[in-house]
Amino acid sequence: MASGTSSKKKKKSIKETPPIFKHKSFKRSYREDYVRELEVPGMMYHILYTFKMIFKNWKLFLPFLLIMTITAIAFVGLMSENTYRDIQNILDQTAEQNNANIGTFAKSGLLLVSTVFTGGLSVESNNAGAGVFVALIFLIIWLVTIFLLRHIMAGHKVKLRDGLYNAMTPLISTFVVLLVAVIQCLPIMIFLIAYSAAIETHFLDTPFYALLFWVFSALMFLLSFYLVSGTIMALTAVTAPGLYPMQALKTANDLMAGRRIKFILRIVALIIVLIIMWAVVMMPLIMFDLFMKQFSWTVQIPFVPVCLVIMTCFSGIYVATYFYLYYRYMLDFDTKDSFAKKTKRK
Repeated sequence: MASGTSSKKKKKSIKETPPIFKHKSFKRSYREDYVRELEVPGMMYHILYTFKMIFKNWKLFLPFLLIMTITAIAFVGLMSENTYRDIQNILDQTAEQNNANIGTFAKSGLLLVSTVFTGGLSVESNNAGAGVFVALIFLIIWLVTIFLLRHIMAGHKVKLRDGLYNAMTPLISTFVVLLVAVIQCLPIMIFLIAYSAAIETHFLDTPFYALLFWVFSALMFLLSFYLVSGTIMALTAVTAPGLYPMQALKTANDLMAGRRIKFILRIVALIIVLIIMWAVVMMPLIMFDLFMKQFSWTVQIPFVPVCLVIMTCFSGIYVATYFYLYYRYMLDFDTKDSFAKKTKRK
């Protein structure tokens, strides 16, 4: 009798706990039917802790940064110093034609904006082959960084050699998830095609048609952002040992259900941090390069192009660390939340 009454009490307590219904794509759901709480550290803490995680383990990440920089220079190449000087000359000529006096600080900012979009690549290497090598280098940075972080946060002693040799295991799985992300970006590609056609046909000259077009464009961007947000988390989840691409996508989408707006805000914060980081680091280096170029023996030294490649590789390490930490925050919260709910039911 005692066992029967205890089992009835357990069943009653289980029935009293409200079920959780996750929102599913393209299916109607009600706000009161699902609960998706998320308690993670704030944005500022997340941003600063990412820097702390990298600098605290500098013995791992500094050699890795040097290795990836040398690899990028060897397989992709650098911007030619002559090309960099041509950009300087164009800025000087534009300032003279407009009778404008550009200071060193403003000139360094304009040079940074003009060169950062090339990624420090040479004109000769700016082709499809170089693009493949750039994609492979960023995949290596992504996988090795997450491999090292996983072992560091688990309390294991890990060497860079282990990351370089063992982190490439989920390379094909990561590539499959990237293909899914490319497919999910098709709405943005449709927008680009439609925009070029609208410009050629003067479709946007009519205000009403322009309004319809920009509403259509906003919907395309929202659809892509909605789909890709889960896939970005899947790129982190797929690095786990033994996890297949489709399983990683399903796990990441379940993890992101009801939390995409918070995640998009984190992406916006990441973009702002990267812009500030590039400005704070690169502008003084460009100003130093402008000063040193007054001496004839420094004219052919590609100082700024090398710094651009270093900053590009460091940005890749920072982005991978940033997303992995947020993935762990969400995963740990869900684990604690589910454990708390199980204990309440008992």
